[in-house]
Amino acid sequence: MGLGGWTDPDIAKHLLRDEGEVIVDEVRHHWCAYVRPALEALAAAGLLAISAVAPVDVAWAPILLALAALLHAAWLALREHRDRFVITNMRVFRVHGVLSQSLATMPLTRILDITVRRPLHGRLLGFGHFCFESAAQEQGVRDVRYVGRPYERDLAIQRVVQRSGLRGNRVN
Repeated sequence: MGLGGWTDPDIAKHLLRDEGEVIVDEVRHHWCAYVRPALEALAAAGLLAISAVAPVDVAWAPILLALAALLHAAWLALREHRDRFVITNMRVFRVHGVLSQSLATMPLTRILDITVRRPLHGRLLGFGHFCFESAAQEQGVRDVRYVGRPYERDLAIQRVVQRSGLRGNRVN
């Protein structure tokens, strides 16, 4: 398996191409989802700097901690990168996972409500969180966090639902 298999999930293999399913939008996490891994990597760099001035007999400890912090930061970044939310003309689905992969699907017909939450820092930085409500009690696609341009993406889902004829035009 090449490096591409580790970095990007293969979204196309989950499409129902024979049924005419096409991708409307593939949502990657907003850059804010990578702040924690970046801070951990900076902490690892700080630990390496400390090891440079530490006595030789204890310099191994900050180096070991730096390595652990760097590996954890890389794991977090890869986990965020491999988490994708996909909107198609038939459904929404989410693919996530690093070593094992999970796929959660919700047909457009099951979506009852979409709540877009934008905390203050999300409004300032341009991201929000989706919360999907469906007729099912338990669902795999419920909360999707760190969605860039959330209102545009919400409108994209609403357009797909409207064009598919799943909801009739309202009469006032």
